[in-house]
Amino acid sequence: MDRQVDDTEATDTTQETRRRLPPEERRQQIVDGAVAFFAEQGLDGKTRDLAKRLGITQSLLFNYFSTKDDLIEAVYEKVYLGRLSPDWPERLSDRSLSIRTRLLAFYNEYSALIFEYEWMRIFMFSGLAGAELNRRYLEHLGGVILRPLLAEIGDAATGGPEPSMEDIWNLHGGIVYIGIRQHIYRMPGPDDPSEAIERAVDRFLGAFGIAD
Repeated sequence: MDRQVDDTEATDTTQETRRRLPPEERRQQIVDGAVAFFAEQGLDGKTRDLAKRLGITQSLLFNYFSTKDDLIEAVYEKVYLGRLSPDWPERLSDRSLSIRTRLLAFYNEYSALIFEYEWMRIFMFSGLAGAELNRRYLEHLGGVILRPLLAEIGDAATGGPEPSMEDIWNLHGGIVYIGIRQHIYRMPGPDDPSEAIERAVDRFLGAFGIAD
């Protein structure tokens, strides 16, 4: 009997602690939980199941996000836009460094951020669901990173065909596929992705007569 009372008190204390979380902390708790939940269940996962996993009521969840779409938008901001370093465009256009050095630095940093379970799974689920997240992210990435990078590669090119956006996307997609193999297809990947990235970059630059 005493044990039952202790358990009830512990539960009540836990619930009270959850109720007392500051609003920003509570919101972050929900977003973090949603990232893990949607990575596992896909974007069709139910908010009531997410709330149950978080140990909160569905009504409390909707106090912070008026719709499921609003919650997914917060996930998008955290998982995708939040991982794009604001100084990458400036660093990629720094011509005091070779284009090879800049590309390797970018893709090694970028891959370290996206070669993980949650990023890859949400990205693939979003594409399969026909959600706008992928399109918006890729348009943003193309405009902020890849299109300016095309200008830098074109300036450095000394031979071969003129580089195009399709060429840039092929390089980018090939590197991202390293992470897809590991986290989507569950196939073994390279122990050190930087070596595979370096080979991909060197092949790409070699096609346009660019050497370090």
